Amino acid sequence: MTHYSNNQTPVVDEDKIIKTIDIKAPVSRVWLAITDYRQFGEWFKVKLNEPFAPGSRSTGVTTYPGYEGYPWLATIEFVEPETLFSMHWHHDKVFPELPYDQQPTTRVEFRLEAIAGGTRLTIIESGFSALPEAYRVSQIRSNTEGWNIQAVNIADHVAQHP
Repeated sequence: MTHYSNNQTPVVDEDKIIKTIDIKAPVSRVWLAITDYRQFGEWFKVKLNEPFAPGSRSTGVTTYPGYEGYPWLATIEFVEPETLFSMHWHHDKVFPELPYDQQPTTRVEFRLEAIAGGTRLTIIESGFSALPEAYRVSQIRSNTEGWNIQAVNIADHVAQHP
């Protein structure tokens, strides 16, 4: 049984990626999967150390196969209940001479909207234009594929844990 509709090929330009997926679950359930740091860690494949709170730092380590051990660092921006969750996350090795917490960031938004039969989740990652051009191209390509995978991961997680 399909529990989501992958209804949009990601929109990509030089500054942002937009990925939309319809999930057959109430907004409240999808919201919990995004904003509860333990559930987020399960489907996103990252072990997080602390809950998400506006203005706080989120730290942890990636558990995604092939990327195990990579650091996770994000600053939580907005937590608007059942509507918007956003953060700025750091990119690794853009400038090798800088520590991880000084690496450039992009902004990730999770926007939720109630639709007939479930939730429309729109994931927007923006700010790529601030990255060096050589890095920007590969990061947009990699993250576009990553959001395709993560959109399915969250839908699967919500379906497996109603």
